[in-house]
Amino acid sequence: MKFIPRHLDENERSVILNKNTEKPFSGRYNDFYESGTYICKQCGLPLFRSEDKFSSGCGWPSFDDEIPSAIERKPEKDGRTEITCSFCGAHLGHVFEGENFTTKNIRHCVNSISLDFIQAGNEMVLQRALFAGGCFWGVEHLFKDIEGVLETKVGYSGGTIENPSYDEVCSGGSGHTESVLIIYDSTKISYEKLIKIFFEIHDFTQLNRQGPDFGEQYRSVVFCFDRGQMETALKITGELKKAGYDVKTELKTAVNFFPAEEYHQRYYEKTGKKPYCHYRRKIF
Repeated sequence: MKFIPRHLDENERSVILNKNTEKPFSGRYNDFYESGTYICKQCGLPLFRSEDKFSSGCGWPSFDDEIPSAIERKPEKDGRTEITCSFCGAHLGHVFEGENFTTKNIRHCVNSISLDFIQAGNEMVLQRALFAGGCFWGVEHLFKDIEGVLETKVGYSGGTIENPSYDEVCSGGSGHTESVLIIYDSTKISYEKLIKIFFEIHDFTQLNRQGPDFGEQYRSVVFCFDRGQMETALKITGELKKAGYDVKTELKTAVNFFPAEEYHQRYYEKTGKKPYCHYRRKIF
């Protein structure tokens, strides 16, 4: 990874690294309801939105939803399910279902010490982008070395099957696209710059295909994590349409991302091969 985790003090290390639990009702964010975004204390990536926080009376911050791709679940021997930051692995707490606290019927029980908070209107440094533009090998290859891009991961997005396999996605009917999740430093590269690169590295005028690859899993999609990303995507696609391009790219709200099998990650780097249907051409 190209990022440097922040320094943790002794109490933070006890929870975030050693998976201990802070005392109930002792955390800063237990009884805290300002508008904004909760981010990982260790890496700074967004984890939860304030609108998904609720009072459960358990003594720890509770959320009934997570930002897509932000959380990883890990079953424990005692039957509970641990939740960690999917990017840096920081221990957050546990997730519970079936308690009927909210209509979503889920509770992410999180240690305050594992979180930081960014008030609404303030920009977060580390952010996510999620694009689908044909075979994910080529899309990742052309994004991974861009200045400001810290990490890339290929996977599947937009469908209904949980944790699909490559074969399930390729067989059709899953609704998933081959996608690339990008972690980037917003002080070094903007989302607008990233989305312009995305349009320059694939043929966005093709429907359900990219070069020799056919199928809905190869369709062009921008998955947006927030309103700002959607507004930027609408702006850029509008510019392309005004320039005469027949844009087939879908703009959707990000709802899921399932990492692909390990052999797909950094495929061209591992094999020494070159992308067969992706290259960068000047458009903007």
